[in-house]
Amino acid sequence: MSVIQRRRLRRARIAEDEDCPGFPPGVLNAPQLLAWIDAATQGWLILSPDLSIAYINARAERLLHISRNLLVRGMPMDQVLSIPQLEEAIISTRYQQRPQRSEWEQLGEPLEAFVLPGSDEWLLVLIQSRQSLEAQQQQQERWVSDVAHELKTPLTALMLVSDRLEMAVDGTDTVLVQRLQRELRRLQLMVEDLLELSRLENSLPQESSSYTAITLEDLVDSAWASIRPLAEEREVTMDLDRSETGPMMGDQRRLHRAVLNLLDNALRYSPNGSSVDVSIVPSGGWWLLSIRDHGPGLSDSDLGGMFQRFYRGDPSRARSARSGSGLGLAIVQQIAVNHGGRIEARNHPNGGTCMELVLPKSLSA
Repeated sequence: MSVIQRRRLRRARIAEDEDCPGFPPGVLNAPQLLAWIDAATQGWLILSPDLSIAYINARAERLLHISRNLLVRGMPMDQVLSIPQLEEAIISTRYQQRPQRSEWEQLGEPLEAFVLPGSDEWLLVLIQSRQSLEAQQQQQERWVSDVAHELKTPLTALMLVSDRLEMAVDGTDTVLVQRLQRELRRLQLMVEDLLELSRLENSLPQESSSYTAITLEDLVDSAWASIRPLAEEREVTMDLDRSETGPMMGDQRRLHRAVLNLLDNALRYSPNGSSVDVSIVPSGGWWLLSIRDHGPGLSDSDLGGMFQRFYRGDPSRARSARSGSGLGLAIVQQIAVNHGGRIEARNHPNGGTCMELVLPKSLSA
């Protein structure tokens, strides 16, 4: 018998295995699978085509507060549980044949479920608590904020020492001290941005106590004035379409920060002698502030990750040697969310990158 024939015979025997097709005989069987499901840290709920509970593990019973003394296997799910969010996800999974996610609270505990479609209309529901994930995220945010606060004092002291050093040294040592100062300033900027992002994340969305009447046109003019000296060095101008002023109510300081970050980002990627094009247009119930540069545009990876913390795009595309903290666009995104809006990025059909800050018109002055 040839090697090829032996391989074909072995594959045929594996395919005919009754325990678990596709696996060698005796390696994987139903009791083994059920043992693993019972030991899983997630809740497993297997639903038959008529939406009866075919199997449920102990973890799912605890999360759903089902008594161990209640024999629920074989019972219709709607007779055991009354969770509208989960029922909606199950119906969507059945209809779309795609996994669905659902969130709800069970006696004060936040839960989430992933509903996965199977063959012949069987369904698998994976259930887990969101409480631990939320606690970890809150702990991480507190840790970042605490570290940033602790770094402020020693960084300020180091800046004072570096200023004294600059006056005390000469020659090649001066270059080293200037490099030290640049790195310290970059660290200071990163700490300040971390603190600002932490404050934004802990603010209530659309908290109107600090809102005042503003216009997007004034915000653009004010923000551009802050970076005009840098733009003039590279002969970059701003072209603002002033047909709409964009009146609204908002946090003037933070919206100024958002617009400044967007303009600074556009300037960073603008070729020398080009322009940054800005427009304010109504779009249904929203104001759309569009800021376009004439740079090389964004890659797919940049479009997918540019609003993440500390994300840095390809430095070869930047036309400016200035480097930021890597938090500027993450701050813009959080400011937009806190105002009930959003920030989007795309490549312009005629070249360059277009950033679009969308804010609700319902807060118009």
